[in-house]
Amino acid sequence: MNIKKILVLIIALAPSTYISAQITDAEKDSLYIQQIEDQKEPDKVLHAEPLYIDLIRDLGARKGEKEWNLGLGLTDNLKFDSYEALIEYEWAPIDRLGLEVELPFTFYSPVNGTENDSIPSNRLNSIKIAAQWSFFVNEPMATSMALGYINEFELSDFRNFGKPFIKGNVYNPFLVVAKRWGNNFHSLIYTGPMIEQSFSTNKFHTTYDINTSFHYMISGTRNFIGVEFNKTVDNGDFDMTMRPQMRLGIADNLLIGIVAGIPVSRENERLSSFVRLIWEPGHKKK
Repeated sequence: MNIKKILVLIIALAPSTYISAQITDAEKDSLYIQQIEDQKEPDKVLHAEPLYIDLIRDLGARKGEKEWNLGLGLTDNLKFDSYEALIEYEWAPIDRLGLEVELPFTFYSPVNGTENDSIPSNRLNSIKIAAQWSFFVNEPMATSMALGYINEFELSDFRNFGKPFIKGNVYNPFLVVAKRWGNNFHSLIYTGPMIEQSFSTNKFHTTYDINTSFHYMISGTRNFIGVEFNKTVDNGDFDMTMRPQMRLGIADNLLIGIVAGIPVSRENERLSSFVRLIWEPGHKKK
């Protein structure tokens, strides 16, 4: 008798268990998005943000968010290889405002018998300080917009370090517009001029960047795959590099991004690679 009752109970519960599993799979994305967007005020939209030209802070940043980044890259040029390294810290002192300090380095190695004197000198490229203000965050539209500014104090290379210490400045205002399509697909545009000033000659040189990216975020995670298109217009000359990429969560507060660079229309640059390690102190899985 007891066995019959148990069988009846199992049969009765099986459909509801199956339906529950179905709902869990179907709602995994929306539940994860709700955890990110609705855990606290103010509103925030979950976006997949590019790994190479990264943002100052998440769009719609909330007060107290912070992040360390360590980046390592290699670019194959015709006459030399260049190795880039960066360390940056970004944080949100108030809602919607992100700040960042970055130190980017570049090291050079000759190839194909190139003389050391004919390649650039190793250098700490600049001291970069930046701010980004998210002025539009709309959860129903899954859209965010931000204005930002990066200021780079350009430094002399190690061969001439301190002669002078700061040789120029780069002024870089920018606009960011990001949109999530459904639960998994993400698009973003990051654009603005870069105005470089040489202190020795007081001359200015302006280029314009148009960086677009498209990503697919894996259900219920922060992992994604996607591609950046980094485009630069310089006095009528157009350069573009495609950067397929992926981001993987290796712990609740630790992510790694892997990027490949494929130049489409660059005369002196060949393939490149870049790895970004992202640590979010204080971040806990909800």
